[in-house]
Amino acid sequence: MSTAAATAPSLRAGTVLADLIPASRARDIALVVGGAALTGLAAQLSVPVPGSPVPVSGQTFAALLVGTALGARRGFLALALYAVAGMAGVPWFAQASSGYGMPSFGYILGMLLASTVVGALARRGADRSVLRTAGAMVLGSALIYAVGVPYLALATGMTFGQAVAAGLTPFLIGDALKAALAMGALPAAWKLVGRKG
Repeated sequence: MSTAAATAPSLRAGTVLADLIPASRARDIALVVGGAALTGLAAQLSVPVPGSPVPVSGQTFAALLVGTALGARRGFLALALYAVAGMAGVPWFAQASSGYGMPSFGYILGMLLASTVVGALARRGADRSVLRTAGAMVLGSALIYAVGVPYLALATGMTFGQAVAAGLTPFLIGDALKAALAMGALPAAWKLVGRKG
């Protein structure tokens, strides 16, 4: 192995994709703000689901990618900024909504947790192979639902079974497709970086 390859950031343990950009406070601020903005933009790719107060949107996919690419700390901060700004009135939750009184707000809280966990897993290399990326995405999605579905039940007065039917079941196929996209994109990005390093 060459000396350059041995010291390339892409090959160091504990590195996430964002670490490949030269370190600075400005970089970290830009990554956090950019991660929040990406999540807000992706949330606007939204389609109502008949019989459910929760739309299908791109925000869950963005939240998981932000956490994986930025790492746990920056991923948490990006999703915290997204949540706080949305609660303060920035209309960048799904369907250009804002506030915290909506039944789907629990999913946003779940995204905050999920981005942190997948970011920690990415620091352990979970985004560098197809199977490990799939595991991280499945776990991240499960965390989003673990917070979002009970919140939906409490916010709407649904039974837990009704909340599962309205806030989980209709989204499983879409989540599988999002996981498949991540399974291809993240390991491919690392392979590309490895070749350049």
